[in-house]
Amino acid sequence: MKFHKLIIFILIVFFKTGNVLSDNDIFNVNNIELKKEGKVTNALLANQAIKEGFKNLIEKILLEEDIKKLSELKFSEIKELVTYYQVSNKKNDSNEIEKINYNISFDKDKIHNLFYKKGISYSEIVNKELFLLPILKKNNKIFIYNQNYFYKKWNEVYKTDLIEFILPIENIEIIENINLNKNNLLNLNLDNLFKEYAGKNLALILIEDNYPNQTKIYFKTKILGKNIVRNIDIEKFDLSKNNFYIKIITEIKKEIINIVKSQNLIDISVPSFLNAQLKITKKSNLVELNSRLKKIDLIENIYVKKFNKEFVYLKIKYLGKLDKIIKQLEKQKIILQPENDQWSIEII
Repeated sequence: MKFHKLIIFILIVFFKTGNVLSDNDIFNVNNIELKKEGKVTNALLANQAIKEGFKNLIEKILLEEDIKKLSELKFSEIKELVTYYQVSNKKNDSNEIEKINYNISFDKDKIHNLFYKKGISYSEIVNKELFLLPILKKNNKIFIYNQNYFYKKWNEVYKTDLIEFILPIENIEIIENINLNKNNLLNLNLDNLFKEYAGKNLALILIEDNYPNQTKIYFKTKILGKNIVRNIDIEKFDLSKNNFYIKIITEIKKEIINIVKSQNLIDISVPSFLNAQLKITKKSNLVELNSRLKKIDLIENIYVKKFNKEFVYLKIKYLGKLDKIIKQLEKQKIILQPENDQWSIEII
């Protein structure tokens, strides 16, 4: 009798929602605040929120070149991607202009299908920390730390939550290393330069402001253990010095975000599967596992292959690389480890 109850319980836990586990924060866009002025209807305002939400979503997870592939998407097609939207609060400012806050939830499967048709891979950045040092080179002189406008103003311009930029505090060893290699900065080993942060995501940015109409930017980065070098030119046009420097920080940040995204792409065209067993110590294990897996965007589906009084044997369909799945599981305090020629799941 107890075993029959266990069967029913497993079926309820894993099949109640059609087997699909998708409470995916990455496809939710929250806190879109719009002003309701004049004769604008709630329906028109909601449509505006959906447009803005979709724009925010693709800017968050797509490379710049892939965003362009969606430029001709009709609003009716975008609206079809929405699971639901919420009006989270309403408030009036001192001018009695009504402000409405929207949360938009996009359907993961429909988004995946759209990206697949367009040949697009999306990015999910797991480790947002990036240790970065901007260096200014002007009139053959090197400016670092607080002598450097870009170091001082870095966190004030183009604020974003996609990357957590961390500027190292002033360090005599780093200063000496840079001064000794001022004519050969791009050949420096980043792990040796940033010894305290070795193994982390790193970036050295050389800003050469020696030209009347443009500035040359050189990037030396190490993202997820891979060295990536790039350079861009930024045109000055008729901008004031201050506005031009703000533009430089903005363009550098955009380029770094694109670099990090490129190293965190998920190929949705080829899903993978892994088989795993979960030891049933108590019924709450299954509920807890289901709840935590729902928070992992890379997991598309989960199937119960078989079960007995001791174990549930699962088949998990996922996107991307296995090492990324393992890291995502660890974030949810789920340990996946090999045991007797198959994977074993442990909830901690």
